[in-house]
Amino acid sequence: MRISALRSLFLTMVLSPVLLLVAPHAQAAEFKMGVVDPQSVLEKSKAGKRALETLKEYVGTRQKLLAKDEEDLRNYEKQLKEQAPKWTDVEKKEKEGQFRTKVQDFQKRAQEFNMELQKKQKELVDEYMKKISAATQAVAEKGGVSIVVDKGSEQTVKIVIYNKDTIDLTEQVIKEFDRTNK
Repeated sequence: MRISALRSLFLTMVLSPVLLLVAPHAQAAEFKMGVVDPQSVLEKSKAGKRALETLKEYVGTRQKLLAKDEEDLRNYEKQLKEQAPKWTDVEKKEKEGQFRTKVQDFQKRAQEFNMELQKKQKELVDEYMKKISAATQAVAEKGGVSIVVDKGSEQTVKIVIYNKDTIDLTEQVIKEFDRTNK
């Protein structure tokens, strides 16, 4: 589950001008900024772990099906090679055509699985980003934080290069996320 680099770039482009506009006014009123790592919230929260586990189980089931199909193809190919000397040229061409069709069907199923998996991952990320945003907003409002920026992580694009630990709201957001998403 990776949060889109494009989204991170977009956030950077949107937040940079906002920060420039807010900075002069920050001196007049208290301005608190926080950072959060949504990837960590998804991976460390109870609801996020459950969702990731469900996705992992789904992937495992589909991979087992594909592995069985692949094994069946290999056995069919082996069987064809063993029986090929007994066939006429017409029979060989017919059997080879059938094998190619089976290979194409397998490739199509594998491609459909990958597209289905990408769709499920996107749906999961979209759904949980809404929930993470709500939890982040609750934490920020409770703590008087004016703006919260996506910190990023080693797996995603880092927007924040440095921050003090005191403004990292990730652990607080995980607790709020767990509280509201049982």
